[in-house]
Amino acid sequence: MAFARAAKTNEITPGTIREFQVEGKAIALANVGGKFYAINNTCLHRGGPLGQGVMDGNVVTCPWHGWQYDVMTGKISQNPAVGVDCYRLEVRGEDIFVDADSHC
Repeated sequence: MAFARAAKTNEITPGTIREFQVEGKAIALANVGGKFYAINNTCLHRGGPLGQGVMDGNVVTCPWHGWQYDVMTGKISQNPAVGVDCYRLEVRGEDIFVDADSHC
């Protein structure tokens, strides 16, 4: 699939993460110091919404049970052998485009 528009850059302020629907998939978009990252929104533990979590640097904590993920890779902080999907994205002007079928 191709890149699809997911959000405006000003919708995700530095140090935050938000959830969006892109091509039928729940994606969490994070802003780490002005650089954007896209991961699957669904926590591996019990399906919590990562886009509603709290950011600390490049790590998001799931609001349901505290599992932590590196938004740059999608990997679980405590066990980098597993994680959620991480997606390629492009910033075009003030728009963020995500390829929900292309993993980084």
